[in-house]
Amino acid sequence: MCCVSLYVGNYLYDYTLNPYSQHNISEKIETNDEVAQASRQWLNQNSVNVSLENQEHLNLYGRYIDQGSSVYVIMVHGYRGDGASIISPIKNFKKQGYNLLIPDLRGHGQSEGDYIGMGWDDRLDIMQWIEYILGKDKQASIVLYGVSMGAATVMNVAGENIPHQVKAIIEDCGYTSVWDVFKSHINMNDLESEIALHMASFVTKMRAGYYLEDVKPIEQVKKSHTPMLFIHGSQDNFVPFLMLNELYEAANCPKEKLIIEGAGHANSCSVGEDIYYQTVFDFINKYIQERE
Repeated sequence: MCCVSLYVGNYLYDYTLNPYSQHNISEKIETNDEVAQASRQWLNQNSVNVSLENQEHLNLYGRYIDQGSSVYVIMVHGYRGDGASIISPIKNFKKQGYNLLIPDLRGHGQSEGDYIGMGWDDRLDIMQWIEYILGKDKQASIVLYGVSMGAATVMNVAGENIPHQVKAIIEDCGYTSVWDVFKSHINMNDLESEIALHMASFVTKMRAGYYLEDVKPIEQVKKSHTPMLFIHGSQDNFVPFLMLNELYEAANCPKEKLIIEGAGHANSCSVGEDIYYQTVFDFINKYIQERE
């Protein structure tokens, strides 16, 4: 029985959190290799490489677009993605004249790491990226923006003791907890899925150093005082749409929410492009002010 439990736990871990596994949960998300290649080419041409060593001595990499602004936006990609996977928001934020920092999360893109943090350990890395910006400009106004797992990451950051220079946080289609989002993708009854997730959580602790139960953005937003904008597509079947209101209601900070009707997972910015960016930039402008 013990061997069976470990097998199931390792299988689920590899399917969800091993960045090197060929078959994984992101197979449910459609991708276009030509578009991805063009996005990476654009990003390479319009940004410079930046890097830092995190507290666990992993080398983390990202892209930086300097436009001489006093507003810096840290833009965080989603599950098994990289900076190029959020190229449409990057281009639209660039048009606003902001400085953009686009990190690859641990285990993604060029960054080191042998597991996917689901936004939990990643929150500590983003806090180091915040310090990286403040090392360049102590008077910076910083905005955090994340999509999917990147949204979970910035919500997790929101619950920490973050510098006052972080003025606003925007989360697009983030999840309440890793446990709940994984459970929504396991084709088992409630009892079987609970058992399987406990097995996976035990293996995750052994292999990645955290329990699945640890990753609860909904608990982090309860502690946040930073203004937050919550966005979700009404037809999101990857991160269930119902999580939007759960997160929004839990937040104890200045907050707004935006529902994009008909949008699936992580495509609200294209389905409702005009209202999406109008809402996002109006929200940012409400809480930041450019230096003269």
